[in-house]
Amino acid sequence: MVESNKKRGRKPKNPTSDTMDFHSTNPAASSAVEDAAAAVPKPQTRRLGRGRSRDGEKHVEDPNSDIAASPERRSTMTAAAEAAAPQPRWEILEKVVPAMDAVVKVFCFHTEPNFSMPWQRKRQYSSSSSGFVIGGRRVLTNAHSVEHHTQVQLKKRGSDTKYLATVLAIGTECDIALLTVKNEEFWEAVSPVEFGDLPALQDAVTVVGYPIGGDTISVTSGVVSRMEILSYVHGSTELLGLQIDAAINSGNSGGPAISDKGKCVGIAFQSLKNEDAENIGYVIPTPVIMHFIQDYEKNGAYTGFPILGIEWQKMENPDLRKSMGMRSDQKGVLIKRVEPTASESQVLKPSDVILSFDGVSIANDGTVKFRHGERIAFSYLISQKHTGDDALVKVLRNSEMLEFNIKLGTHKRLIPAHIKGRPPSYYIVAGFVFTAVSVPYLRSEYAQILLHTGSSSLIEDFQLTQRHDEVILANEYGRDYEFDAPVKLLDKFLHAMAQSVDEQLVVVSQVLAANINVGYEEIVNTQVLAFNDKPVKNLKSLANIVESCDEEFLKFDLEYQQIVILRTETAKAATLDILKTYCIPSAMSDDLMT
Repeated sequence: MVESNKKRGRKPKNPTSDTMDFHSTNPAASSAVEDAAAAVPKPQTRRLGRGRSRDGEKHVEDPNSDIAASPERRSTMTAAAEAAAPQPRWEILEKVVPAMDAVVKVFCFHTEPNFSMPWQRKRQYSSSSSGFVIGGRRVLTNAHSVEHHTQVQLKKRGSDTKYLATVLAIGTECDIALLTVKNEEFWEAVSPVEFGDLPALQDAVTVVGYPIGGDTISVTSGVVSRMEILSYVHGSTELLGLQIDAAINSGNSGGPAISDKGKCVGIAFQSLKNEDAENIGYVIPTPVIMHFIQDYEKNGAYTGFPILGIEWQKMENPDLRKSMGMRSDQKGVLIKRVEPTASESQVLKPSDVILSFDGVSIANDGTVKFRHGERIAFSYLISQKHTGDDALVKVLRNSEMLEFNIKLGTHKRLIPAHIKGRPPSYYIVAGFVFTAVSVPYLRSEYAQILLHTGSSSLIEDFQLTQRHDEVILANEYGRDYEFDAPVKLLDKFLHAMAQSVDEQLVVVSQVLAANINVGYEEIVNTQVLAFNDKPVKNLKSLANIVESCDEEFLKFDLEYQQIVILRTETAKAATLDILKTYCIPSAMSDDLMT
């Protein structure tokens, strides 16, 4: 297992000074500067008193020397020298990066949900990042740059005016957000950035943005060093990504990565911070960007990336392949489990061997041919599809070849990775605070552990492993997540599958101390299995059956064989006093009242 820390560009752990304002190390830019510098005549060797010059050659008086020239002659010579002088470095850089005027600075005020007290929000904070103008009077930036936004403003390069922006769509999985500005003045003298093709390895790229270290636009350069399916930290998913060696620091998030042809080939969004690694940044490539834009234009909203709702394993072992009835010329991956809520659960079965996806053969290690000399995980083929698209899947079942036309959909997880900007749901009775578990909730709970234990670890610490789910867990719980996080909840996060689309994992997040719940105060982050011997399906159903209960006692069956029993009449009467004591406006969130 390799330990590393992958950071989003907006909030790095340790800011670095790799970004260089008004400077480019792009080969094209350097070449242009060097050519211009070569055009400047080298100064003549100056005489050092009597004798020879420094280079050992005999000194010869230059008839054009200005030492004894007249004022008129000096004026003429000065004008000629200025005409022959090279262009300023900044103008040369402008020609190399023509899209620089389209890069804007994004100012955002955030108000995050408070998962410990879901009836209120946390204190407001602000951040700055980057973005760039594209066609259709729109601006692209990162989703994490405007997450939980209350106000977004944009400022153009060289301007002193901030313009209010409207968020049109947020693609959480791909970490992309689409903005627009109503003020016509913002769009004056701004040319949109044009998108280029997917770059090749070692192609030069220039990252433009507004990182820490200054207030003005900044440029860093490098090359494409790797291209593969990688973990998107904010999105808690895996999509195609570019690795570059240009510095990506806090504030670079959302800025464009420009090729040496002046085309945008990606969006800077995260970097790798590790003592064993240097200058490793990650860029969202154009195929992912275009998928997001096309999704919004087609549906009027972001609908997400589809998935094939299965768990699979490699078939590199020859005995495994033989036992499944595969011929020597057949390759594929073995299905372990199928998501019950996925449409493919009607046709695919465990122990099926997937041989190809949309006519593209899948290797025993789960990869497909990508470009010359490159292979990539076959999930790339799925990510190129849109929600609702059909895909032809060829499988081997009991030595028989079968083909199925499957309609692809989004992923329904028992513990969702995001709450998509909505406030968390909650229900309170007798001081017991019930809520539905999500990854942001788990992150918040671990933050409370750090706060109370005084741990110096950061929530953003990452532990990269070969399992994508473990990457997410390391994100949420740090390096010691196996010990600090609720074990049962993490086990369900890794392995449990929702049996229905409305199923949730409901827990008692905390108990607000009161006379009615004496002895139960230490219950925290404990799953609710049943109420009055009826299984709990989701938070809304729990609230409904508790509110309508006319039995003498309220009985909650919790995990670890814990039981909570309260007298119904007393518990409901005490709830109002508890709400008043803790200044809670309502016993349940708005979404549970509908």
